[in-house]
Amino acid sequence: MHKRRVLLLLCTLAVVLTSCSINKVAVNLVAKTLSSGDSTVFTGEEDPELVADALPFAMKLYESLLEQTPENEELLLTTGSIFTMYANAFVQTPASMLPENEYEQQQQMLKRAKKMYLRGRGYLLQALELRYPGFGEYLQSNELEQALAPTVSEDVPLLFWTSASWLGAFSTDTFDMELLLNLSKPISILNRALELDEAWSEGMIHDTLISIYGSLPEAMGGSQEKARYHFEKALEYSGGLSPSPYVALASTVSVANQDVEEFRQLLGQAIAIDPEDNPDNRLQILLSQEKARWLLEHIEDFFLIDLEEDQL
Repeated sequence: MHKRRVLLLLCTLAVVLTSCSINKVAVNLVAKTLSSGDSTVFTGEEDPELVADALPFAMKLYESLLEQTPENEELLLTTGSIFTMYANAFVQTPASMLPENEYEQQQQMLKRAKKMYLRGRGYLLQALELRYPGFGEYLQSNELEQALAPTVSEDVPLLFWTSASWLGAFSTDTFDMELLLNLSKPISILNRALELDEAWSEGMIHDTLISIYGSLPEAMGGSQEKARYHFEKALEYSGGLSPSPYVALASTVSVANQDVEEFRQLLGQAIAIDPEDNPDNRLQILLSQEKARWLLEHIEDFFLIDLEEDQL
């Protein structure tokens, strides 16, 4: 009787362990499929509202999978990047386009965007720590060279999105002293990604550097010369099929120089791009063109000009 009980217990335990193992394998398989990065279901979409409605479900799905596989680096990258993309495209950018009389609503949206950026950054830093144990300690102690030295070209997506989430959080709240004092860290991470593969994702790193160098004051490392350099490189690697470099340069350098003619020219070039010439990035093109149109419609908010005289 005792032996029977022991045998029954062992059989039950085997079934439970097998079930857990199967469950973990299944979760890993789903996670691998979702984080493969090969699909253009979102990036090739022609309806931005559809993506805006669908992404929150995807974000919670990824987080649910991470509860089962918290050390899945690819899933951490996918989850962190999707939180960053959503915060930028569907929270922060719409907030920046609200009228002045909706200031409170704008601030609420910016706070929400900041939380999402930081949430995404948390996942991305976790992935870097798993890939390079001690990365977080080096970062905390400002030993950036030691933190970034082991990284290789395969790490570029992770480095880019870590930097983008960090910089995005700062852009929503430039009075956050902790983010301000640590601004050199995401910029160093981004420059390491540039060093490893400057052509990655059709020059997306250069896109980001246009905004950084074009918007920061010289005392903090800003440089119009560098912004224009990265603008040319972004055009080169995108084949001129992305409106983002035009919008980035217009909204930073052109505004800073009060060069309304260049502003209009750049945004006109952004709007003239046909999304069908680059269907895999259709969503990004449409969103950038929407921003370009809004900038032109609100040109008086950025330039000290008399619109009536300017139109004569």
